Amino acid sequence: MSILDKYEFITNSPKKTIALGKVLGSLLSGGEVILLIGELGTGKTTLIKGIALGLSIEEKVSSPSFVLINEYRGRFKLFHFDLWRLQEDEDLGYDDYFSQDGVYVIEWAEKAFKFLPDTYLKITISHIDRSKRRFLFIPKGRHFIDILDKLRYNINN
Repeated sequence: MSILDKYEFITNSPKKTIALGKVLGSLLSGGEVILLIGELGTGKTTLIKGIALGLSIEEKVSSPSFVLINEYRGRFKLFHFDLWRLQEDEDLGYDDYFSQDGVYVIEWAEKAFKFLPDTYLKITISHIDRSKRRFLFIPKGRHFIDILDKLRYNINN
C-alpha cells in the first residue's frame, strides 16, 4: 500500500462517473464523511448515484436541493446533503446526523467546514471539457488513505 496525499481520476461520461462512485461506495464500511466540491453541473449528484449503487441502494437517487437532505437505505444508510441553498456556516444539526450509523455525502461541503468531523474524504470535481471530469480525491485520515489505495487498485485493474 502506498500513502497518498491526493489522487486524481478522470471520467469521460456520466456512465464512467457512476462506475467510479460505485467502486468507491463498495469500499465504504460506514461512518465515512465524503465532501463534494465543484461547480454546478460537474457531476456531484452523478457520483453519488454511483456511491449509492456501491452501497446496494436500489432507490432512485436525486439531488435534495430543496429538502437539503435525502436518506437512502442499503448496506448502510446514505445521508445525501445538498447545501447549495444554505448560507456559509449555517448549522443543520450535523452532529445529530453524524452520530447515526451511515455514510454521509455532502454536496457544496465548503459551506459547512466548521461543522465537519476531523476525518473525511474531500473530492473536488471540475470540468475538463463538455464530457470529461476531473476528480481530485484528498483523504484526511488513515482510513481514507486505505480506501483511496483500494479505489485506485480497483479502477486500474
